[in-house]
Amino acid sequence: MFGREAIEYKTREQVQAMRRAGLVVAQAHAAVREAVRPGLTTADLDAVAAGVIEGAGATPSFLGYHGYPATLCVSVNDEIVHGIPGDRQLEPGDVVSVDCGAIVDGWHGDAAFTVVLPDADPADVALSDTTERAMWAGIAALATGERLGVVGDAVEDVVAAAPVTYGIVQEYVGHGIGSAMHQPPEVLNYRARGKSPKLRAGLCVAIEPMLTRGSRMTQVLEDDWTVVTEDGTRAAHWEHTVAIGPEGIWVLTAADGGAQRLAELGVTVAPWE
Repeated sequence: MFGREAIEYKTREQVQAMRRAGLVVAQAHAAVREAVRPGLTTADLDAVAAGVIEGAGATPSFLGYHGYPATLCVSVNDEIVHGIPGDRQLEPGDVVSVDCGAIVDGWHGDAAFTVVLPDADPADVALSDTTERAMWAGIAALATGERLGVVGDAVEDVVAAAPVTYGIVQEYVGHGIGSAMHQPPEVLNYRARGKSPKLRAGLCVAIEPMLTRGSRMTQVLEDDWTVVTEDGTRAAHWEHTVAIGPEGIWVLTAADGGAQRLAELGVTVAPWE
């Protein structure tokens, strides 16, 4: 996707600007989480996030990006990513993935979460939980790893240890982020041969595993945006923007910087302040 383009390494001040953008994303997530329920439309969720971002004086990363028409991506059930908000009404038991980006002073934050609505199939809850755990494992690996490939190793280890088989989506991966929403390097969610970039201070990446309850194969709908599972099984998507600083890692899109979840994995957050 990114070829051999140079990686943009950030200064402390630039990471701090990204933190401000990340906190806007966290606020938008919190508002959507509080609002989401059966009976709302995906456009209703989009309006909630748009209000938070506008109220914070920030700009949506997604709106207008290559012509994308909304503030959020809201992907439901077999939709993996890039679902366009509209008049689809949410129903009990739906698996809803919400992806949001915001810009502050020219710097981006990007994060996603999945929620399973009441009357859920326990298998869908397990899918989302496993995807989230895989994301945090990938983030934690940045704290001690030498190269970016440790993320994919950690994600695949969590998925392989699950009591059921999940598909790891490979066509859509994590990415560098900073003065643009998508930058080098790619961040794979699976093991791959060959050397990956070295981890060093100033590297900022979005870690975003996407898992399915069936095949990893995907297809794009006629809207040229919405990505669905080829076999119709349900999917989950979790994402955070993470900065590597001189003393360690900092999750820019988590309100607490990732402290709670990373402490469970033996990692101490090191804000670059």
